[in-house]
Amino acid sequence: MIKSIAKAISQTRFRISHRKTFAHLHKESEFGHSLDPLYPKIFSVFHGKYGFDDLLKDIIAGITVGIVAMPLAMAFAIGSGVTPLQGLYTAIISGILIGFLGGSRFQVSGPTGAFVIIIYGIVYRHGYDGLVITTFMAGMLAAAGFFRLGSIIKYIPYPVTTGFTAGIALTIFSSQMGDFFGLSLQQVPPDFLSKWALYFSEMSNLHPATFGIALGTLILMFLMRFYLPRIPAPVVGVLVGGLVVWGFNLPVETISARYGEIPAALPTFQPIDFSLERIIALFPDAITIAILAGLESLLTCVVADSMTGDRHYSNMELIAQGTGNIACSLFGGIPATGAIARTATNISSGAKSPVSAIIHGFTVLAFVLWLSPLTSAIPLACLAAVMVITSYGMLEINAIKNILRGPKSDWSVMLLTFFLTVLVDLTVAVYVGVLLASLLFMRRMSVMSSIEALDEHDVVHDYDESLINQEDLPKGVFVYSISGPFFFGMVDRFQRMFMRRNPDIKVYILYMRDVPAIDATGIHVLEAFLSHRHSHDFHVILANPPARTRRILKKMGIMDALGENNICHSLKAAIIRAEHLL
Repeated sequence: MIKSIAKAISQTRFRISHRKTFAHLHKESEFGHSLDPLYPKIFSVFHGKYGFDDLLKDIIAGITVGIVAMPLAMAFAIGSGVTPLQGLYTAIISGILIGFLGGSRFQVSGPTGAFVIIIYGIVYRHGYDGLVITTFMAGMLAAAGFFRLGSIIKYIPYPVTTGFTAGIALTIFSSQMGDFFGLSLQQVPPDFLSKWALYFSEMSNLHPATFGIALGTLILMFLMRFYLPRIPAPVVGVLVGGLVVWGFNLPVETISARYGEIPAALPTFQPIDFSLERIIALFPDAITIAILAGLESLLTCVVADSMTGDRHYSNMELIAQGTGNIACSLFGGIPATGAIARTATNISSGAKSPVSAIIHGFTVLAFVLWLSPLTSAIPLACLAAVMVITSYGMLEINAIKNILRGPKSDWSVMLLTFFLTVLVDLTVAVYVGVLLASLLFMRRMSVMSSIEALDEHDVVHDYDESLINQEDLPKGVFVYSISGPFFFGMVDRFQRMFMRRNPDIKVYILYMRDVPAIDATGIHVLEAFLSHRHSHDFHVILANPPARTRRILKKMGIMDALGENNICHSLKAAIIRAEHLL
């Protein structure tokens, strides 16, 4: 087991040294690279050099992140259609539990903007009880970690993630306009067009004081980000906005006015009422939450690694995220995942280990237990402004510009995912985006793959760089050069090629030097071709298949069917074998 020992050279940069530890838990892949261990990162930290100075820095960083997390947790909860207390409980539970079990040294977990829209839709259709069941089922992410699927979940295409992230950003922005303008709305529909139609119909009821506080808070946060980026803008915005409302006694709605006083109480166990009908109805949403939680948490881990030089354990992180979401569902919370902004704040505040994430959870708990009256006095307009600036941060303008300058297939997938997220549903957007991107990828691979007959004008570079063309071949021998993955995307071309078989050809050589992989469909078509050898009186020789392709051919029985003598290490050797067969 290779363990990274971070030595501080600044608040956000570390130099890595390595040594062996926990060797009995470590496994090696077939390529000799170490697999991610399935134990929490905190164990490796404590196994190394962790002293009182490190603990002090973790405490300071944890308190700082906890102060930042408190308004964000409440804002995300309100935007999701649940109470602020449920957002705070999520920050507490996920912060402590995922911090202890997680595979990252610096990541901080809690409610995030990525979940706001899908949570709002679930609560709107199925109530909070439905959200609890969905969150519990999303704990399947832990199983993905146990089965070491941490690397696979990263393969959702970048245009898809960019598209639904931009769609989420626009939808979050839209969901906050009621509180931003101070409109008295009992219930806002979840779909985008109906929401804006309602806003425009109620715009004559705009509340000047509420709009002024929200706009002022938003401008202040943008100024803080531009001039004082090291100071958490949401904390300053909420604090200043709250003081202005309190000092001038402005008629602006607060958390307590809408939701009541936040109780100074610990999260309590809440049993879940399962039913088969609800599980079936909510399963697609649970899959979406699990995918988003996995993606965002692993993305946050990668960002943290790039800032510090550390290396996260992706599979253990998935186990922690799944476990954390199960715990949140059982103790009155909402879905949670890794939070990029809070993780970056944690690193810049001097964090040394996952202890800081745990301290962050206890800091939020302290606010709930001892400062709930102050928390209850926060104006909703300030939290709406926090959500607006969060949605702006999620809108990756440079990434969108780069994709729009790229291939048509990429930007079309991004735009489709974006519009489906905004106008239809996030679940549909993710599924359709991934499916379309996969189909386009297969089309690209099919174009890259080829099977060509070697005619008298073609030249083939054999493995030893010698040149061979059709004129060099004995009469009755024909060469087909195959390049690219031999998969179902090129099966039709393979079949059409051999349907035009010349009866004078007695030996076919399949030159496979550039075939890195072959799938089950390719094997099936190859078997079908080989089955005609005896009835049509011809032979088949495979020339220079790569080692990986050779292993697959051997496992699937093709080499036994052909015979070892008809699998040659080079085209020259295949030609010599063909002369012998003739």
